[in-house]
Amino acid sequence: MSQNRDAPAYQEYAATMLAQLPFRTMTLQDRGLFYTMRLECWVNKQLPKDKNDLAKVLGLPINEVHTSLPVVMTFFAVKGDFIICPELVSYREHLAERRFKQSQGGKKGSTITNRKRKRETHQSVEESATCSSATLSTHLSGTMSSTSSIDSQGPCQDSVESSVQTRKAKPRLNQLSSKRVIDDPFVMEYEAAEQCTAGDYARASKGY
Repeated sequence: MSQNRDAPAYQEYAATMLAQLPFRTMTLQDRGLFYTMRLECWVNKQLPKDKNDLAKVLGLPINEVHTSLPVVMTFFAVKGDFIICPELVSYREHLAERRFKQSQGGKKGSTITNRKRKRETHQSVEESATCSSATLSTHLSGTMSSTSSIDSQGPCQDSVESSVQTRKAKPRLNQLSSKRVIDDPFVMEYEAAEQCTAGDYARASKGY
């Protein structure tokens, strides 16, 4: 049932109704008028007080309504120009109050649930941001460490390469040439010939 809709039925205990003396002393005609009026009061909340108008509304013979109405009025009351059933009015108010409390309880429960969801969502966002920051910091630290390691190894590698190149460097040309000059017999004879005088040449040419 929605909050703005009347209850489709009213609750009635048969034993309670049968135990009441006014009902037990009613004739069949009286009971028929009683329940007809009771049902009309639940649907339309009230009935006209005038007997003729009441007979027209109920669709019953006027003489029967006039005869039985004083007997059944034990269960009804007159309010202004209308007849009401106090028992059904009270029961209708009870149902309306219960629906209102249920509605208020549902709203409060919904508010609490929404607050809890918002809190959990906020915490989840914060945790995700914290994890992302930690991951980024770790990545940056690893990158800086790798860079530092590469930089520190660079000079060593350069020095090793330089030493290897120094070891593998070929002898200079002047060193080779000087060694060859010393070891070559022709060069030795030539140098010895340069040290000879003119007389030595003359004697050598004459066969002395």
